[in-house]
Amino acid sequence: MLPRRHSSLLLALLTVAFSTSVLAGPLAAADSVIEEANAHLEEARLDEAAALLEAHLEENEKDAQARFQLGAVQFLQAIEHLAQSHYRYGLLQEASGQIPLLRIPVPPNPKPKKLTYRKARQVLERFVDDLAVAEATLARVDTSADCKLPIHIGRIRFDIDGDGKGSDTETLWRMYRVVNAGIRQTDGEQFLIIFDAGDVRWLQGYCHLLSAMGDTVLAYNWKELFDRCAHLFYPRPVTSYPWLAEEKRGRSWDMRQITDLIAFIHLINFPVKEPERLESALHHLRAMIGLSRESWELIQAESDDDHEWLPNPRQTGVIPRVRVEQAMIDSWHEFLIEAEEILAGEKLVPYWRGPRTEGVKPKGVNIHKVFTEPRRFDLVMWVQGTDAVPYLEEGQLSDPTTWNRLQQVFRGQFIGFAIWFN
Repeated sequence: MLPRRHSSLLLALLTVAFSTSVLAGPLAAADSVIEEANAHLEEARLDEAAALLEAHLEENEKDAQARFQLGAVQFLQAIEHLAQSHYRYGLLQEASGQIPLLRIPVPPNPKPKKLTYRKARQVLERFVDDLAVAEATLARVDTSADCKLPIHIGRIRFDIDGDGKGSDTETLWRMYRVVNAGIRQTDGEQFLIIFDAGDVRWLQGYCHLLSAMGDTVLAYNWKELFDRCAHLFYPRPVTSYPWLAEEKRGRSWDMRQITDLIAFIHLINFPVKEPERLESALHHLRAMIGLSRESWELIQAESDDDHEWLPNPRQTGVIPRVRVEQAMIDSWHEFLIEAEEILAGEKLVPYWRGPRTEGVKPKGVNIHKVFTEPRRFDLVMWVQGTDAVPYLEEGQLSDPTTWNRLQQVFRGQFIGFAIWFN
């Protein structure tokens, strides 16, 4: 069974895994460069570390380890910029814990700034742009070269509050403790991972996954939801209903919170704003599938056994009590084929209701058209079924036995392993 802490918070997991990949071990880059970059990172100066590595690569273009290192730092910058924005506007942790891209834990801000809908979109736009920079760097890493990166968790500091320094409350291990209260600083310092070529493509794939999520949200106009429900997530939203943010709320649920939750679900009814972003999201998801295949090809070719993040069946991974079996890898490739065919519209997703014609097979949802022929997204009407009708077609359905078999092979933990496997 995959431990809960490795599947409960995607962004926190990725931040933990890669933000320290630049802090340990002998690298191909000049020792002085690495030492200086480490000093920058330990003092929460990510921009300086990235600039240093970029300058080094201008003179040492074939240094695969330094390029992997730079891509990891750039990924970390994307996470830090997002966390800084959440802090700047005083993200409320109580409500944000279950919302993708809002789940990065940040310290409370005693003086949060006002947040408009336009600024909220800009925060997400910058995150997607930052991920594109990291992905482009990782794409240039030569995985046939030596690009191992030993890492210890617990040495890096972030500048979440934007004061130019990393305090004791902005260390990586403290951020991760919000997700897993049982972790201690010594645990992080002693937890060694040695990333290698397969992990380059793994991280690159996650850049695409998170970009797909960001582009999908940005494709729609959610101003009405922001106007009526932003007070659930930020203390000073600029809306037409300022009194909503001024109400005092207790820790326990009351009628106001219940009605706000109902309104939130009701207002997931978004007109299309930037349809080209859905095409972009589809591209990212397809790229992620290809990179996952490449990643596992590299992982399965490994002959060493050295603190592996993603182990093959002959290796021992760093995650305790978790073994990766060949049947899991084979089933994962089967899943990738199924997902690829669904995204291409070659297979349809079974739907629980819709128009039926006697003697005709049930119709399924063409996911490819959901991305390429977008309409207003109304969550309630999708669940009810009427908004799915334009995308229902006759054709080959994705077989439920495939998904049941995946659950069996992964012992009922397929989603957790999928987050880890990518």
